[in-house]
Amino acid sequence: MEKAKNEIDAIVGKSRLVEESDIANLPYLQAIVKETLRLHPTGPMIVRESSEDCTIMGYQIPAKTRLFVNVWAIGRDPNHWENPLEFQPERFVGEEGSGKSQLDVRGQHFHLLPFGSGRRGCPGTSLALQVVQTSLAAMIQCFEWKVGNGGNGTVDMEEGPGLTLPRAHPLVCVPVSRLSPFPPI
Repeated sequence: MEKAKNEIDAIVGKSRLVEESDIANLPYLQAIVKETLRLHPTGPMIVRESSEDCTIMGYQIPAKTRLFVNVWAIGRDPNHWENPLEFQPERFVGEEGSGKSQLDVRGQHFHLLPFGSGRRGCPGTSLALQVVQTSLAAMIQCFEWKVGNGGNGTVDMEEGPGLTLPRAHPLVCVPVSRLSPFPPI
């Protein structure tokens, strides 16, 4: 979180709150959101139905067959992601022309599908990304975060059972203000 805080301080500063228009200039913050969606998609499965008979990798798929796309497993596939279980936002930040930063969560890359893809992709993707990125930026800009009631806990990202992959254990964080609540006049 230190890298994101430094990026926000360098681009936005401490004299004003981060705005939606700042997000395009915060590539590390965007990478944090992409990496979070890769490891912890909002829904682990996407359901589709075949419109006609087809063959996929030697398997006959009749028309009207329901297909389940395991988004959770795709985001953790070691054939595509190096150290797939580690949280590494840097995998989405690359040198100019490397293509790393071009990986998008909007369904254009089939190894990163947190919002689905194509005509059946989530219609709220753009709004969700804008709200999440701006909210996260504001929370990082305005607060230091202490984990646990005493402020010395660890973040446990173990997932529990369910359609939306809830946390197995509650996450308790304590915000500590890092900016003055009263802007200069």
